[in-house]
Amino acid sequence: MTSVTWADENAPTLLVKIFGRDRPGLTAGLFRTLASFRVDVIDIEQVVTRGRITLCALVRPPAGDAPQAAEGELRATVHAWAEGAGLQAEIISGTGDNPARGTGRSHVTVLGNPLTAETTAAVAARIAATGGNIDRIYRLAKYPVTAVEFDVSGVPTEELRTALAREAAASGVDIAVVSSGLQRRAPRLVVMDVDSTLIQDEVIELFAAHAGCEERVAEVTAAAMRGELDFEQSLHQRVALLAGLDESVVDKVRSEVRLTPGARTLIRTLKRLGCQVGVVSGGFTQVTDALRERLGLDFAAANTLEVVDGKLTGRVVGEVVDRPGKARLLRRFAAEAGVPLSRTVAIGDGANDLDMLNAAGLGVAFNAKPLVREAAHTAVSVPFLDTVLYLLGITREEVEAADAQG
Repeated sequence: MTSVTWADENAPTLLVKIFGRDRPGLTAGLFRTLASFRVDVIDIEQVVTRGRITLCALVRPPAGDAPQAAEGELRATVHAWAEGAGLQAEIISGTGDNPARGTGRSHVTVLGNPLTAETTAAVAARIAATGGNIDRIYRLAKYPVTAVEFDVSGVPTEELRTALAREAAASGVDIAVVSSGLQRRAPRLVVMDVDSTLIQDEVIELFAAHAGCEERVAEVTAAAMRGELDFEQSLHQRVALLAGLDESVVDKVRSEVRLTPGARTLIRTLKRLGCQVGVVSGGFTQVTDALRERLGLDFAAANTLEVVDGKLTGRVVGEVVDRPGKARLLRRFAAEAGVPLSRTVAIGDGANDLDMLNAAGLGVAFNAKPLVREAAHTAVSVPFLDTVLYLLGITREEVEAADAQG
C-alpha cells in the first residue's frame, strides 16, 4: 500500500455525513461501521442543535485489491446503518483534506439581546466584504444575552475590527474582534475601573450625599467622564466639597456600594482560570481596599482621602490616580504579575480609562460614554460584567460547570 500524507491534495477522500435526531451512541455506531473497512480518519466535526445531530467524517477510502468495490460496499453499509438508526446519510467523493485556513485568524464575538437574523446577516456580509472566511460558528451563551462566536480567517484582525466596528454602530449590537492564538485563554491579568464598572455607583457621589452636595458633585463627575474637564482638577474640586465630613461616613459608604451584576462571577471565573485581577480607580482607597479584601483581588490602587482628627479635610494625599496614572498602574501590575501587556485586559467606562484601555492587549469599554466606545478595542453595552468572559472564548456552560464543581 502506498503511503499518503494529508498534505497531498490529490489523495482521494470521502466525506461521510449523517444527520437526524440525536441520541447516545450514534457517533460510536458510525465509526464502528467505518472501522470494518479499515479507513483512516482525517477530520471529524459534530454539531447538535435542538436535539438534531449533524456528524461529518472525512476519511480515506478503503484500500485493497478492489478499492472501487470496497468503496461501494462502504457506501451501502453506511446507508443501511443510517436507515436502521433513523438517520439520513450522504457520502461525497473528493480529494485532499480541508483547505488550510487563511492567515489573519480572528475570533468575532457578537452579543445580542436579542440577536436577530438581520444582525447576523449584516455581520456575515461585512466579514465577507473584507475578504474574510467564516470557518466555524458556535454559541457561547444564551443568557443573560445571546453570545455567538465566529472563527474567521483570511483578513488581518485590525482590518476586520475596523469593519465590524462600523457594523456594530449601525446594528446597535456589541461586536468584539480578537486575534486567534494560544494566548487568548492563557493565564493573564485583568484590570478594571471601579466606579460604574466593577460597582454600579460613583463613590464620590455616595460621599457627597452625606455632605449634602450630591448634585454639584454629580455635575462635575459627568463632565469629567465625558472628557470635558481635566480629571485631576475636577477631583480636587469635588473632594473639597467633602471637607468636614466625619470619618464614620466611610463605613456607611462602604455598605452602600453595589456590585455590578456579574462582577462576582467574572472575578471568580478569572481566578479559576489562573488569571490575576486588579482594580484601578479615580475613587478612594477607603473603598477599594475593602473591595480588594471582599473579592480576593490581587491588585488595587486609588486615591486616598485625607483624614485629620476624625474628619475629612477635603484633600487627597499622595499621587493622584488619573488618566495617565491608570495606564502606568496597568503596566506596573503587569510587571509584578509577570504578564506581558499583550496578555492584559482592561475594562472601563470613562474618558479617564482611555489610556489604560489602549495600553492593554484588549481594552473593553463597559457601558461607556460614546467617546470611550469609539476609542476602545471593543465595547459591551449590556449591564452584566461577566459578559466579558465571552470575549475571552469562555462559554456560559463552562462557567456554570465550574461553579457546580466549586
